[in-house]
Amino acid sequence: MATPKSKTSKARSAQRRSHDALNIMPSTVCKACGEKKRPHHVCAACGSK
Repeated sequence: MATPKSKTSKARSAQRRSHDALNIMPSTVCKACGEKKRPHHVCAACGSK
């Protein structure tokens, strides 16, 4: 099995994981019931658009 010649630095491993952060999902308020919902999706609470 191959063995690395040197330890991977913290900076290099952090650069590799720079895209792993979770994004905040956008949300709007449903006009029918007032619950939060994703834009352009059906409301999970009342089923209206």
